[in-house]
Amino acid sequence: MQELNATWTALKLGGFIILPLSLLAVVALAIMLEKAFVYWRFARLSHDLLNLVETYGFAWADLEKILSGLDERHYYKRFFEVVISNRHRPSWWTESRAADEAQLIETSLARRLWVLETIVTAAPLLGLVGTVVGMMRAFQVIGSQGVVNPTAVTGGVAEALIATVVGLVIALVALFGFNYFSRLQSQTMDEMERLGTRLIDHIRLDQEGVRS
Repeated sequence: MQELNATWTALKLGGFIILPLSLLAVVALAIMLEKAFVYWRFARLSHDLLNLVETYGFAWADLEKILSGLDERHYYKRFFEVVISNRHRPSWWTESRAADEAQLIETSLARRLWVLETIVTAAPLLGLVGTVVGMMRAFQVIGSQGVVNPTAVTGGVAEALIATVVGLVIALVALFGFNYFSRLQSQTMDEMERLGTRLIDHIRLDQEGVRS
């Protein structure tokens, strides 16, 4: 409890700039929690689904059965169902529809990542604003009162340092979050493309078997 009180007191010393910094921190945390939930709930690839697609010679009914157990918003289900629904058409048509769906999925996964990227830049700059304001207050006191009121001087310096630290901490957390989820997005799309190629190969084999 004492540590929380000390932290709260330190934040109050940071001045008015702590308010927008706190808002950025809340926004960054909300986005990262939302992204973590989305990847955990709608972008996880089960071992059953992965192993089935990797076999090449699977039955389409088996794939549809596994997909039926997934949420309608699951990204792999959306992608695979586009391929399945177009598997009787020419392979180039199926590839085109799958590419369109993959683009929509990538756009969905990238949603709001730009906000994290903006916070990475904005938080240190806001902290710098707090630093300048705090130093100006300290110099104002020195200029008007000399060193008669050292408490006022140290208060301005504390405001400057706290704003800087808070801004840097928020930027670091947002940076790690942005890089992590950007990497996760890239891995998800690479895996989806790889498995999509497996499905297209399966379709080609089926079509060649029909012709022969």
